[in-house]
Amino acid sequence: MTSTASKSLAPTKLDYTLGVLALTILAAALTALFRGLDEWHQLPPRLWFHIITVTLATALTPIMLWRKRGDKSHRVLGYIWVFCMVSTALVSFTLRFINDGKFSLIHLLSILTLAVSWKLVAKARAHKALEHRREVRGIVTGALLVAGFFTFPFDRLMGRWLQGMAVFN
Repeated sequence: MTSTASKSLAPTKLDYTLGVLALTILAAALTALFRGLDEWHQLPPRLWFHIITVTLATALTPIMLWRKRGDKSHRVLGYIWVFCMVSTALVSFTLRFINDGKFSLIHLLSILTLAVSWKLVAKARAHKALEHRREVRGIVTGALLVAGFFTFPFDRLMGRWLQGMAVFN
């Protein structure tokens, strides 16, 4: 591998920024979860599965963006990350608490996550590192950061918990 190819795989300012934003979303989510502790028993198992898989993916994001790429550990962690993202997207179709039980706009991100997850694995397996990186950055931005942001406002569970408000009375 030439020094140019090696350098192209090194984390960039964008990677560091996305990682910091993922840590910010993770901190907000963990704070919300801690504040909602008294109501945990009222959540259905499928929602817990969703919370756990997206939290794990969010925690792995800065690790994956900032660490050495292309080695066996990167591949293993990458498959775990993709499993979490795909699982989160799939279970989201069973979560329709807003919009009177209908699918909402957030479910479009779930469809996009499924498509992009397949593409980023295919690009990695084909050793198309720069294309793989572009797909990863896109899914991190859309499915983790944008979708993550929208879990907090609009009187949603995590938003209420983050503000220290009870959801179930």
